Amino acid sequence: PLSKADVTRVEDPESLIGKVDYFIIDKFHAGTKLKSVVNRREFLESIIKANKENFFSSVQIGDVVEGKVKSFTSFGAFVDLGGFDGLLHINDMSWGHVTKPKDFVKKGETIQLRLINIDPATQKINLSLKHMHEDPWTTFSSRYNVGDVVKAPITKITTFGVFIEIEPGIEGLAHISELSWTKRITNPKDVLNIGDVVEAKILGFDLDKKRVSLGLKQLQDNPWDSIDDRYPVGKVLTAKVVKLTNSGAFINLEEGIDGFLHIDDISWTKKIKTMNQFCNEGDMIDVMISRIEPENRRIRLSVKNLEGNPWNTLKKDYPKFSVISGEVSNVTDFGVFVKVIGGIEGLISKFNLIGPDEEYNDSVLEKFKVGAPITSMVVECNPQTQKLSLSIKEMIKRSQESEMAKYMASNKDDDDTFNLGDLLKSKEESDN
Repeated sequence: PLSKADVTRVEDPESLIGKVDYFIIDKFHAGTKLKSVVNRREFLESIIKANKENFFSSVQIGDVVEGKVKSFTSFGAFVDLGGFDGLLHINDMSWGHVTKPKDFVKKGETIQLRLINIDPATQKINLSLKHMHEDPWTTFSSRYNVGDVVKAPITKITTFGVFIEIEPGIEGLAHISELSWTKRITNPKDVLNIGDVVEAKILGFDLDKKRVSLGLKQLQDNPWDSIDDRYPVGKVLTAKVVKLTNSGAFINLEEGIDGFLHIDDISWTKKIKTMNQFCNEGDMIDVMISRIEPENRRIRLSVKNLEGNPWNTLKKDYPKFSVISGEVSNVTDFGVFVKVIGGIEGLISKFNLIGPDEEYNDSVLEKFKVGAPITSMVVECNPQTQKLSLSIKEMIKRSQESEMAKYMASNKDDDDTFNLGDLLKSKEESDN
């Protein structure tokens, strides 16, 4: 019967025709029937049992055994050792990266393997193909040094980097941050493929953890090393807006290198609330290099520096206690804003809107209308803090002091005694 023809299921009975072997007689009929039943399976099982007992009693971990590849699974291959199987796990096929067991062994192939584990109680046998060769990590430090350049294929790509097979059994990781000096790589698959042969520099290694750090960008010129030469402070260029943020805009200067234009660096005087009030992504704008930080890979840009600083001009032309004209730009509870030369706004606090001898009341603010011309005196002009303080009170006070000085000068040859009444009388007479 087929069930007794072999230790495994017989798929093709005709394959047994002509095979010479030993059989155990199960039944023998003499006489007229002349019919007997023989059992090959039982004979083979006895041979396998003997072989297995001999194997477990004679071999030791580390011995080299021979077997035939029987079948494959997702986790490795089973090897026939004489009617009983040993497992060649996928991780024990090579010191290197293994994705397909069939790439290393073939079905029906007779191979030599090293015994790495044996358990008589569970009858489990673990075999290794990679242990037929020396672990390449044991000699890594004698063959490679930090700074060496290797040329090898990419075997695996992840979101955080690529694995490169330096040699069978040794893979290094090139982190995503080590792929390029300038390109913004969000996924290594966008720039590299499995199988690509690349050159990489060894940045470091840990033999205990069997890790090697690699870098691709180290074999390229770092554009930040010469950034000062290409973009000196003060250089003016036209560049493209590539991204807007709440605080400014990124401007592309060259491939992989952007400068940042802060919202406060657009205008000396105009208050920009949102960047799209000034520009949009894709716009070409004129900017000036205002600061370079190669060590931090930052470039600050400015639009307002394209023109002279009106604050410096104002401070020079209108020093402290100068009289300046402008127009009312806003009236608030705490004072009046005045727009003067250069578009600069100054503030006259509400207590400085009146003369030195007057008392402030809320009706004072009602006298000032937006757009109306106004004259006041500069009491503080600070270009660094962009603060301009103005005063009508100080202007009147100093005007009175000037009048008094003139009066004193005109009467110095007359009677030496005079009072404020004399001054006011003189002023009334001159007005008339």
